[in-house]
Amino acid sequence: MMSSVKRFLIGRPLKSNQLGEQKLNKTKALAILSSDALSSVAYGPEQILIVLITVGAAAFWYSIPIAIGVLVLLLALILSYRQIIYAYPHGGGAYVVSKENLGKYPGLIAGGSLLVDYILTVAVSVSAGTDAVTSAFPGLHPYNVPIAILFVLVITTLNLRGVTESASFLAYPVYLFVLALFLMIGVGLFKVLTGGVPPELHTPLGTQVAGISLFLLLRAFSSGSSALTGVEAISNAIPNFKEPAPNNAAKTLAAMGILLALLFSGIVLLAYYYGVTPREDVTVVSQIAEHIFGRNGMYFFIQGTTALILILAANTGYSAFPLLAVNLAKDKYIPRMFTVRGDRLGYSNGILSLGILSIILIIAFEGRTEHLIPLYAVGVFIPFTLSQSGMMVKWLREKPEGWRTKLAINTTGALISFIVTIVFFLTKFPQVWPVLIFLPLIILLFYRIRKHYEAVADQLSISNNEEPLLKFNGNIIILPVAGITHVVENSLRYAKSLNASQIIAVHVPFERDEEHTFEEKWKKFHPDVRLVTLYSPYRSIIQPLTKFIDTVQRKACESDYHVTVIVPQFIPRKGWHNILHNQSSLLLRAHLLYRRDVIITTVPYHLKK
Repeated sequence: MMSSVKRFLIGRPLKSNQLGEQKLNKTKALAILSSDALSSVAYGPEQILIVLITVGAAAFWYSIPIAIGVLVLLLALILSYRQIIYAYPHGGGAYVVSKENLGKYPGLIAGGSLLVDYILTVAVSVSAGTDAVTSAFPGLHPYNVPIAILFVLVITTLNLRGVTESASFLAYPVYLFVLALFLMIGVGLFKVLTGGVPPELHTPLGTQVAGISLFLLLRAFSSGSSALTGVEAISNAIPNFKEPAPNNAAKTLAAMGILLALLFSGIVLLAYYYGVTPREDVTVVSQIAEHIFGRNGMYFFIQGTTALILILAANTGYSAFPLLAVNLAKDKYIPRMFTVRGDRLGYSNGILSLGILSIILIIAFEGRTEHLIPLYAVGVFIPFTLSQSGMMVKWLREKPEGWRTKLAINTTGALISFIVTIVFFLTKFPQVWPVLIFLPLIILLFYRIRKHYEAVADQLSISNNEEPLLKFNGNIIILPVAGITHVVENSLRYAKSLNASQIIAVHVPFERDEEHTFEEKWKKFHPDVRLVTLYSPYRSIIQPLTKFIDTVQRKACESDYHVTVIVPQFIPRKGWHNILHNQSSLLLRAHLLYRRDVIITTVPYHLKK
């Protein structure tokens, strides 16, 4: 039944040679990899206004020069990541760039930050999308968290079906969102230019406002820069592109940059001219749409497409997280299971892990986007800074043709990204301080996992001159028996076939009468096999049995004998029947698994009805 449900949700398995069919063209890649960056225009401009409102609505005109600063940063990042795409065509983004040019630990900081960032990408996107839905339908506000969790489950399932299938579905909402915002921006600016918007709604540019400081402007700039999260995703996901992958990735990056710049600028201008003030229960985009169109079909079209892309922007995380996890797993910093492809040729372990961790975050932060965005933004600007710094080192070391121009681009990107990161820590420390805790813990975890893999490899490798680890003069078999049944008979026949030095059947009775009865019965059926009974007045099977096995094992080791525990087990015809039986064999195996020099063998007996 579970297999049928899996096939219904995910689809039939794909052959390994069908991997080429799962590559993305530029149109689909723009939808699946740019949705995070494009969707951030729905909350990036709002973050600028949230900072400026602390001084007063008169300060809203500062959003224009701040937006220009954000666009300068966007240009620097687009040009920088274009260089990264060609320099590192196999993907990996900030992690690979930092590791190869700055060293192991900067690489791990970038990799750890990005892993967390992609988890936050899903949580922020889905939370913001849920906000857009509940802005249109206020009665749904109390159900923000359940709605967000439902969206995560849907997107996770969609991604488990494969990259191409999820991209085909995502393309429509993304392009509908772009169309809806361009219509809104076009109509809104037309009304502004034709005098349809009262000038008293906004403060004239250049108005002096008391309380404005450089620190406040930098804080607003760093908050607005949250609209640039997701820019790095394309450089991480180059292997998902059709050939020539670097060229297609670079063109997709350029298209994303142009769209992001136009949409971000348009929303900032409309918010300024229409005098929109950020509110907790209604998004800025919702207010702009209502000002321009009223609450009619067009308003709900904009809100619907905004909610869709905010939710589906999480897909950028689902595209980039598994590929970054593969790079870290190949370097042995996270479990190797992340390198395994699933039925649909996607890295399903990475996809599932991302979905589960995102749901935990949504529950922990109660789906409140404004609480997640600062942590999300600082998590991405750390890798921004490291990747640009890494490219600076690369150009200084290699000095290829035109390296001075490339160095200038990366230096600009690194400097602005570093400033934004510092401002985030200075202005939003109460919200971003967890970075200072979880990032060192993640690096420590990476280090411990790597050390474990190195230790395992060292212990498993075989050299030509190596002495055998153990010498065995014989085999002592211990067979736990609960009664004289077909299950026990089956296991006993197998034990006798091994030509063991000695077979010991062990029975654990709870009553003295039961002990004597079983001994008599055993002598009748198997007089040639030694029986040991371990009376258990406290009704424990595992404790006396494991104690006996330990005793035998210690004596066996003195004579270089080998101890094998054969565990009889019957297998019900239907899986759910297992819950009707105690799992003594399972518990016994779990207890013996970590015993040195004890081999455990399970002999199954399959029931027919």
